[in-house]
Amino acid sequence: MSKQVNRRVVKKAKKMVSPFNIYWKKNNFALLFVGLLVIIAGFVFMSFGAWDSFPSLYISPVILVIGYLIILPASILFIGKKEVENKEEQEIIPGKN
Repeated sequence: MSKQVNRRVVKKAKKMVSPFNIYWKKNNFALLFVGLLVIIAGFVFMSFGAWDSFPSLYISPVILVIGYLIILPASILFIGKKEVENKEEQEIIPGKN
């Protein structure tokens, strides 16, 4: 009589999906690129003239604030309408299954 050997089943590991594929779409990358261009423009305006010139003291800080505090966070936080609707559909409403 031969002894029956139990063989283990080896499961293949799933490929890891990058979390950036889920959130970052073309619109997000476009906003990020625009934000970087605005920030570069702010530093270029800062380099015009002397340290106390009008572009260095008044224009460049406004441009840099817009780039750092508005456009870059918008590129990170922007979600399209389709994704928002899908998230609302996936939420479980208490009391309804």
